[in-house]
Amino acid sequence: MGLNLHCHLEGCVRPATAADIAREHGLPEPAGGWEAALRMREPADLTVFLAHVAAAYPVMGFAGSLRRIARESVEDAAATGDAFLEIRFGPATHRRPDLSIDAIIVAVRDGLAEGSAATGLPTGLVVCLLRHSDPDTNLEVARAAAAHAGNGVVGLDVAGDELLWPANEAYVEPYRIAAAAGLGLTAHAAEASGAGAAREAAEWLGATRIGHGTHVADDPEVLAWAVDHDLTFEVCATSNVYTGAARSLREHPVHAFLAAGAGVVLGNDNPITIDRSLADEEGDLVASGGLLPDQLDGIDRRAVAVGFMDEGVRSALRVRFG
Repeated sequence: MGLNLHCHLEGCVRPATAADIAREHGLPEPAGGWEAALRMREPADLTVFLAHVAAAYPVMGFAGSLRRIARESVEDAAATGDAFLEIRFGPATHRRPDLSIDAIIVAVRDGLAEGSAATGLPTGLVVCLLRHSDPDTNLEVARAAAAHAGNGVVGLDVAGDELLWPANEAYVEPYRIAAAAGLGLTAHAAEASGAGAAREAAEWLGATRIGHGTHVADDPEVLAWAVDHDLTFEVCATSNVYTGAARSLREHPVHAFLAAGAGVVLGNDNPITIDRSLADEEGDLVASGGLLPDQLDGIDRRAVAVGFMDEGVRSALRVRFG
């Protein structure tokens, strides 16, 4: 199978693991149980989607729990055939009085390393700023990510509600810190706001990859600019259907991206939430979405080229994917 370049740790919590952690720490079980809390069974809207993702937050406020969830995310991806996995998460969400941003990043990094050692699946950790966080918190997150650059942390992202917090200039300094440390730069942009947000993320923040970017397909001028500037779109097609950002896989913006010659890579976004592995995503895009197998091959090659990974891993993947 292919390379998973957009996967959120918060959407990787197994219901059984959530139940174990809740029992260990005396947390209440959600109404209807953990399975119903963490998984969507049909498309709805972004509010419903985010509520399912947020249901995992109470069990993620402990270093041991974060380490376990990270390890299991690698085990699950390896079991379904991923060739490379980037996990991203927002550490500020999980901060507690006795759990610092740095300790949170270390716990997740170590969990990914344990999973990689056990399965042989190479991984990288992308740390997310959050749009609703205050500037000082986002600077703290960026500095902590930069401190671990080259030691498991491979990139910086910004995620959150673009409609409530659309101002990308607020993240210029955190991205400068990350770039100086050699981290890869991606950004959720033009997912909820207009196409111009993707251009801002590239021009102001230095992002070379755009998470989702669905509305860029609505603006031929911005799409052409993205192609000219070699931006890559991280497509999570099933997730976009579940949030209402796309009506179906066949009508998904991925088709406009590919037709324009834009770079595309794939992710499954929140695999427990939508109950989709990357292999499911690839299979559905061909069977229901109308992608051709050679288009998937091109997506894999693009992912090898733009993944945030060390050159030893990239060389091995080039041999595998051509």
